[in-house]
Amino acid sequence: MKKKTVYVLEDEKNIQQLIKFNLENNGYDVFCFSTGKEFFLGLSRIIPSIILLDIMLPDTDGYVILSRLKSDPHYHGIPVIMITAKKEEFDKVLGLEMGSDDYITKPFSVKELLARVKVVLRRTENISIYPTGKIEYKDLVMDIDKHEFYRNNQLIKLSMKEFSLLEIFLRNPGKVYTRNQLLEQIWGFDYFGESRTVDVHIRYLRMHIGDENGRYIETIRGMGYKLAE
Repeated sequence: MKKKTVYVLEDEKNIQQLIKFNLENNGYDVFCFSTGKEFFLGLSRIIPSIILLDIMLPDTDGYVILSRLKSDPHYHGIPVIMITAKKEEFDKVLGLEMGSDDYITKPFSVKELLARVKVVLRRTENISIYPTGKIEYKDLVMDIDKHEFYRNNQLIKLSMKEFSLLEIFLRNPGKVYTRNQLLEQIWGFDYFGESRTVDVHIRYLRMHIGDENGRYIETIRGMGYKLAE
């Protein structure tokens, strides 16, 4: 079986070595970078299976790196775990809203890091859990093959998580999904996050599709969400 490749963008050498040693001992190929410039040079040569991204970097900000990755069609599908000393909820939510797949704060245990890497890789190995084709609902059209979404014939850019959430609702109008069910299907059964993550992504999804009042995605108080019939 081909080894998974991990890119680590972290400027603290001792943390670099700790991550590299333990990931390599668990069968991963690991490449470490200290600056954004080095990282993107490496990215132009090899596309990794996953990226571990620090926020505080000497030449740039981890959020800038994340934004650049998620806006580039060549790199937006690479799963990213944010690693940082920032522990405020705002920083965690910001990373998730921008498209990171998980978030871990320093100091962290090696076992926890290994588990998070394993879970994220497992749930991103098979992104397309549904058949391809087009789904139409009222004035919404989702092209699964092209990974495009339209409202009133206008192309609207969605993040991968937003696209996956909307796809689930469009395929099952009227069905109520609890937050835990959505976490399980979109983020993975063993996701370490909180149910609030779902609320954040639903809020941004509604903003992108002009659904602030829940005309498409209804909130079912005490339960979860459903697509209006």
